Amino acid sequence: MTSASGGPLLLLDGASLWFRAFHAIPDKITAPDGRSVNALRGFTDMVASLITKFAPGRLVVCLDLDWRPAYRVDLVPSYKAHRLDSSPEAAPGAESVPDTLTPQVEMILEVLEAAGIATGGAEGLEADDVLGTLATRERADEVVVVSGDRDLLQLVRDEPAPPVRVFYAGRGLAKAELFGPAEVSAKYGVPLENAGPAYADMATLRGDASDGLPGVAGIGEKSAATLISRFGSLEALVAAVEDPDADLAQGVRARLRAAGDYLKAAAPVVRVVRDAEVALSRSDVLPTEPADPDRLRALASAYNAESPVTRLITALGARTA
Repeated sequence: MTSASGGPLLLLDGASLWFRAFHAIPDKITAPDGRSVNALRGFTDMVASLITKFAPGRLVVCLDLDWRPAYRVDLVPSYKAHRLDSSPEAAPGAESVPDTLTPQVEMILEVLEAAGIATGGAEGLEADDVLGTLATRERADEVVVVSGDRDLLQLVRDEPAPPVRVFYAGRGLAKAELFGPAEVSAKYGVPLENAGPAYADMATLRGDASDGLPGVAGIGEKSAATLISRFGSLEALVAAVEDPDADLAQGVRARLRAAGDYLKAAAPVVRVVRDAEVALSRSDVLPTEPADPDRLRALASAYNAESPVTRLITALGARTA
């Protein structure tokens, strides 16, 4: 098996992308045995498209081994609580996932394995933490993180080299935007010099209903960005609350003081782990041909996915041209 050299390290937020594929493609598309394969087909096409666009030398699909880590729930009990599966037959702590999506995750992992594409996870942690760790520790190649989760914008950097960029696909891959520190600073009004960490601080203040984080009452995105820009960091802002000489309006000071316990708890919830023990399924070097072509062809036939799998194989091989 040959491998391409050069190109960035491409890190994919697995669940974020296959959820989007599931909702973008009708689930009436089925395998010969009747199982839905819309997420599998859409996700495989996404991977092919991303390989074509970025020509990576290495690639990891990052997985949630725990979608709602205990330490985050202990700090902020509402964290993702609205996503819990409340059905009587659900296991405690299970996420509410469409019935026809769950079986497709295993299909996707089978296709990735046969194609020779690495997956990565960290026990007890989310894919965000895997992405954060792999991006932070990379010292050889430029990193491109692909996700529909805005929280990953905290990873952008220019220094220390190599740079980290986030290809944000919140509105789908066709409308995805590539963010570095300059783009994060320009769009969200946070300081350029520490745009990634400043975004996380701004997001902590703002809150995120999709993650069950209430934020500080009365502090929206723009006012949160203004406060972080003025004080430089959440820690400095919290310290300024108790400084009578700090440039804080009384109303804002009162809101921040009232939210003191929340801010202390939420900051480590919003910030991704950057030193996780990540285990990879195989080398992250992206092959130019499938690791097991016979198995991949059999899966493509069994899952009615011949076209997207063919596009994936073509994308892998095109990087040698």
